[in-house]
Amino acid sequence: MMQFSSAHTFGHFTDEIPDSDEHLTLQFSPGRAPRKRRWSNFGLSADFLGDYFAAFFPGDEVPDSKINRKDTIKSSVSYIANELLENAVKYNDEGVNWPVTISLYLYEQEIIFHVVNYANRNTANKYCDFVQELVASDIDDLYMRQLEKTATGSGESHMGLLTMINDYSARFGWKFQTVAHEPDVMQVDVVAYLDV
Repeated sequence: MMQFSSAHTFGHFTDEIPDSDEHLTLQFSPGRAPRKRRWSNFGLSADFLGDYFAAFFPGDEVPDSKINRKDTIKSSVSYIANELLENAVKYNDEGVNWPVTISLYLYEQEIIFHVVNYANRNTANKYCDFVQELVASDIDDLYMRQLEKTATGSGESHMGLLTMINDYSARFGWKFQTVAHEPDVMQVDVVAYLDV
């Protein structure tokens, strides 16, 4: 298991997300409401993000195409935003008082998602171990191994992440860093790139 003393990055992570004419950030403050009761809000938020970015999508429709690009963008953004939010909230340390945030940036050919949450060190280490396995593996082989894990109930499946990569061709970057004055808490940044 990886131990952190400073920031570690994996995949296509960048701290410098280029300026975008259209971007949006949502924050989910920690609260006393039970997670299950708040869970539906994340799906609604993901759908809102899908609607919002489909409305501002700068790409042209393809003449005589049976595929509506705005609907495709809407469903892709909704799915990816929902998966990223669910994971961020699921693994967020309930003892910290920092919000989970999701930011989306729209470009002519790409949408960038940036999610930040705060996990306890043990949870962050397990996720980091999976990320290291992911970036070093053949995605198809890993996908099959994780499907088997899911079928046998033997550990975290990470199927949402693998589905985003496999079905949506999303590219990812991760940054894990210790939070100043909170040595048992890790800030986890996830950046996802979706070509449109």
